[in-house]
Amino acid sequence: THNSDHDSNSSEMNQDLDSLQTAYFASGCFWCVEAVFESVKGVQEAESGYSGGASKNPTYEEICTGRSGHAESVKVYYDSSIVSYETLVDVFFNSHDPSTLNRQGPDSGTQYRSAIFYETDEERKIAKAAIKKLRSNGTRVTTEVTPLDVFWIAEDYHQDYERNHPNQSYVRAVSIPRLNA
Repeated sequence: THNSDHDSNSSEMNQDLDSLQTAYFASGCFWCVEAVFESVKGVQEAESGYSGGASKNPTYEEICTGRSGHAESVKVYYDSSIVSYETLVDVFFNSHDPSTLNRQGPDSGTQYRSAIFYETDEERKIAKAAIKKLRSNGTRVTTEVTPLDVFWIAEDYHQDYERNHPNQSYVRAVSIPRLNA
């Protein structure tokens, strides 16, 4: 079961999103990750949320303790006739450092781990093949590849955070340089 409430979106937007494919990634602060994926042609929307933990309806405060088991994640809505899952996996690996365990830049803790949450066996195979290729090139990869259990949508104020808060200090110091890279 997926928690897919789109409280702040119109019903027309929901119908559009429902016709798209979805992919789930975690690679550090979801403000950054959401902005990275939304810059990809063929991605219509990326929502910030939480995956990979046991607690139900987690809050940002619970996630920040690192004890909930969840990772800050994004749900990516994409049109597979424009962008492939393989390309999204490439964007994922090229937009963060998969070699650092539970850390991205200044952020550390299990909530910032590198993870791909797959829904199909084909997605699992694509993710594993990408990791194998990186490792064959000498890259250390700590990325976990696990089945998606539940994606909990983060609080409204986290959605499109980078776009809505371009002058916030973290966004200026970390998110924008990461997006530009």
